[in-house]
Amino acid sequence: MTPSDNSPNDQNAIENINVGNFEPMPSPKEILARIPLSRQAAQTVIHGRKALRDILDRRDPRLFVVVGPCSIHDPVAGIDYARRLKALADELDDTLLLIMRVYFQKPRTTTGWKGFINDPYMDDSFCIDKGMEKARAFLHEIAELGLPTATEALDPISPQYLGDLIAWTAIGARTSESQTHREMASGLSTPVGFKNATNGDIGIAVNAILSASRQHSFLGINSEGHTAIVRTRGNHYAHLVLRGGDDRPNYDTVSVRIAEEALTKAGLPANLVVDCSHANSYKDHKLQPFVLSDIVNQIHYGNHSLVGVMIESNLIAGNQPIPKDRTQLKYGCSITDACVDWATTERMLREAAAQLRDVLPKRNVPTAE
Repeated sequence: MTPSDNSPNDQNAIENINVGNFEPMPSPKEILARIPLSRQAAQTVIHGRKALRDILDRRDPRLFVVVGPCSIHDPVAGIDYARRLKALADELDDTLLLIMRVYFQKPRTTTGWKGFINDPYMDDSFCIDKGMEKARAFLHEIAELGLPTATEALDPISPQYLGDLIAWTAIGARTSESQTHREMASGLSTPVGFKNATNGDIGIAVNAILSASRQHSFLGINSEGHTAIVRTRGNHYAHLVLRGGDDRPNYDTVSVRIAEEALTKAGLPANLVVDCSHANSYKDHKLQPFVLSDIVNQIHYGNHSLVGVMIESNLIAGNQPIPKDRTQLKYGCSITDACVDWATTERMLREAAAQLRDVLPKRNVPTAE
């Protein structure tokens, strides 16, 4: 049989066998037209990114804190949290740069709710087009409050829809080794934190930082939603996030020193962020304050590499399963990882600021060239 003998039925027998159907998705340009970037929102993003770059360059002595819900599922509660965090950010601005954690997509080892973008109604309807638009509207409202945001980049498509509203991006433990995510990070407009692997291996994240700093060419989409060859310049503000591994912490002084040496050996700046949750807190949200306290103590005793922390926090402590009756959801309580409550968050950050206020300015801050 020659290629010309192939019939449409033959094509159907070999192509997209496990695909049910393709549904149209609005292009990034269309979504951005529905929710355009306001001047106030743009200024929030610009100032947030600059402050982060200055911290990573040691031009700003503050500690940055990515703090907020494990995941966003209720925009009303999320905005409630954002307003409270904005007030606290203004109060502690001389010592801490507070950035709201806004995670819309959740990586899954097997199954489970994949996040607000994938399933905004939490009913397996997977209205991804609605989820993307709602996610952008949520980020825009927070940016207009004057509060910078952080998120996790799970796929190379979403940044085209949301990237202009993000100040800091994380690449998770499960995806730091992925070539796709390293390439994507090389083109992101934000500083990017690569987490160490789930087994605690920091070498994977160090290699990811090196890769993301280089130029790449790969397939992606443009603002019109068309497939395009994306050519990046490289991201020079990628850094390492220590999140523990194999259910063991790695924020202790020895682990921090090992991470510093690995970065220095690779010719990279010794910039470290500690995730107070996940394996560093043995997945017990109530231990997060102790992790933060340890980081503060290390800075007191002369550490110069710890530039940021991450905290999983919500209005109500703990977490909850998704009930069949969505009206039974507890307001302000996580449906993914357990979080510390708002009162604990305020106490943690106020205590950290008080203890670091006179210490951080004395850390070595080189004069800008």
